[in-house]
Amino acid sequence: MNDDQLLRYSRHILLDAIGIEGQQAILSAKVLVVGAGGLGSPLLMYLASSGVGQITVVDHDSVDLTNLQRQIAHTTARVGTAKVESARAAMLALNPNLKIECLAERLDETRLKDLLVSADLVFDCTDNFKTRHAINAACVAARVPLVSGAAISFDGQITVFDFRKDDAPCYACLFSPEQAFEEVQCSTMGVFSPLVGIIGTMQAAEGLKLLMNVGTSLNGRLLMLDAKHMDWSQVRVAKNPHCPVCASVSSS
Repeated sequence: MNDDQLLRYSRHILLDAIGIEGQQAILSAKVLVVGAGGLGSPLLMYLASSGVGQITVVDHDSVDLTNLQRQIAHTTARVGTAKVESARAAMLALNPNLKIECLAERLDETRLKDLLVSADLVFDCTDNFKTRHAINAACVAARVPLVSGAAISFDGQITVFDFRKDDAPCYACLFSPEQAFEEVQCSTMGVFSPLVGIIGTMQAAEGLKLLMNVGTSLNGRLLMLDAKHMDWSQVRVAKNPHCPVCASVSSS
């Protein structure tokens, strides 16, 4: 680290659990963030402020006026701009020493596989089950840890799937890909604006901890928040031995 970095990240470095080595791990990390909306906005800002070395952001959408109630990485002046480019501008304004790759596209199985070759960690900030299952399956195959968040109305949830561990459950253990779910999106249900900030910020915290190997992650635990009453609950999630996605994946 140079003098500017030592000063910029000094409040991390002062923490005994992080120090120089932990901050260097952040600076050397390569992460993939799928979704630059409500959850992705706060997540990306904290990844940027913390100095994550390479951030790949994927989102096919453009900034809409209705997004600005909660998607804090975007501005009124950037309505109509691709969300990934708007997010890039916000991140670079905060920290110009970042390497950011922006992909304004929908991910398919092949593209996910290619992107995961160089990723240390993946963040799922999407809002539909099909995409979440695709991201999960790709991360299982590549054994890349996944930090997953969701928020709708006043309800949020967050968990970690650390596929470096043989006994880690996956998203399909929690929500079967064969089960029919009614898609519920912010455009029809609405969402409490600070809720996505809470969950997205927690995703950033869990991801940074994984990159630095600090503390205990949410692997095997699902945290759920009822923000209307600020009531947290937690359930344990075990690996399903019959899971169609991860049960047959052997240790490397």
